[in-house]
Amino acid sequence: MDLHEFQWTREPERYAIGDDAIEITTRPHTDLWQRTYYHFRNDNAPVLQMATDERYFSFVVRTDFSESHHRFDQCGIVMYLDSENWLKGSVEYENDRFQHLGSVVTNHGYSDWATTEIDASVKSMWYRLSRRGDDYRIECSRDGERFSQMRICHMLEGAGPIRFGVYACSPEDSSFTARFTDMRMTECQWAAHDGQQPDAA
Repeated sequence: MDLHEFQWTREPERYAIGDDAIEITTRPHTDLWQRTYYHFRNDNAPVLQMATDERYFSFVVRTDFSESHHRFDQCGIVMYLDSENWLKGSVEYENDRFQHLGSVVTNHGYSDWATTEIDASVKSMWYRLSRRGDDYRIECSRDGERFSQMRICHMLEGAGPIRFGVYACSPEDSSFTARFTDMRMTECQWAAHDGQQPDAA
């Protein structure tokens, strides 16, 4: 992938884009969230993406968040269409014992959050975002070879051209540098369903 084809939605103050790596240094009080439960709307995290109209593909990236140290520091994969329609997958720092590996899907201005706890010693994670039309799958991997499903979701505004890439943010009063490497776009690794057939129209 040509990383120089990626474009910013909210450019951070500090970043570096090389031939095979991206670094983003977060600013304090940056986040992505819409309404649900907390009733606030946060939409100021830096997002770096490329555009595509390809309807069947997978995007893989390795994240390194060794410098994360404060509650809610996070970085990961993202598909950001606009402030009210996006998805993300990331590891979110909690404390020196555990972190949250999770994903957020936001449709028409309402976010959800699905998580599982992982050990605080984990400082790198691979993600794979796959698209089949307007349905999407997020997976994660510790080694970049064996991926595990985090979630399948439907994006109400995700049927046409989209943008996808990476993000990093620090919702509280902190800052860290996230590193993204090994990015590639491939044929869709999410196989077509071969079980129950769709309901008849």
